[in-house]
Formats: sequence, C-alpha cells, structure tokens
Amino acid sequence: MELILRQDVENLGFKDDLVAVKNGYGRNFLIPSGQAVLATSSAKKVLAENLKQRAYKEAKLIADANVIADAIKGYEIKIASKVGSGDKLFGSVNNIDVAAALAKAGTNLDKKFIKVVGGSVKRLGKYEASVRLHRSVVADITFEVVSE
Repeated sequence: MELILRQDVENLGFKDDLVAVKNGYGRNFLIPSGQAVLATSSAKKVLAENLKQRAYKEAKLIADANVIADAIKGYEIKIASKVGSGDKLFGSVNNIDVAAALAKAGTNLDKKFIKVVGGSVKRLGKYEASVRLHRSVVADITFEVVSE
C-alpha cells in the first residue's frame, strides 16, 4: 500500500515522503491517526506541486539548520549526575538531559530530535549524541558526564 506521510514517522520516513507499507499498518494505524493519506493519482499530483513550491523554502531551512549545527558542535557540554560506587551513576543520562544541557548553553532543541549513541548512559565519561536538525542535516555532538 502506498501512502503519503503527513508528518515525520519514526523509522518510516519524513513529511511528504511517498512510502510503501503493509496494508494493516497503513489502514489500521497510519491513516486513522492522521499521519498518512492514501497515495492516489490526484494526491500525488498535489504533492508534486507542493514540493515544487516548497523547494526554495527548503534551501533556507537547510542553511539555518547548518548554522545551528555549527554552533552546537562548538559547545562543551558537561552533564552533572550523582555517582555511586566507582563510576556508576544513580539513574542514567538520556536525550532529555542532553536537551536540557543544550538549552543551558543557549540552543533550545526538542528532545525527540536528539539520540544518544547506545541509548542511555550509565557511567561517567565522554559520549556522543546525534541531533537531527533537518531531514538532511544531522549534527554529532560530544558530551561528558561528570560527578556532581
């Protein structure tokens, strides 16, 4: 079943992508939740026209995303956390904590666009995270977890 996505769907595609999914997934989840519409011939024509009109706006969005990416790559992010025996943390550090640290540094980003490599961090040290600023712009940042 071919669908046109109306918003970004994790592990499937981005807004206005034409995707092929199994019938049940499309009919029972994506379409009723408003995340996709059927890709009929008329819907494909409307999509093509919308993409054509949006092409120049995309160039500006990509340029803005690149500026933000360059800015956050220069940050030295240190996240303080309580430490137990050795270098084990009480709890863990995840994308929410990285988003809060970026907000303190001056860049507000939504936590859903940040992925910590390896999931959540449970020990002290330096780690990496990837930040998706645009569908074609992904910035890799490093952060350090230090004891409180």
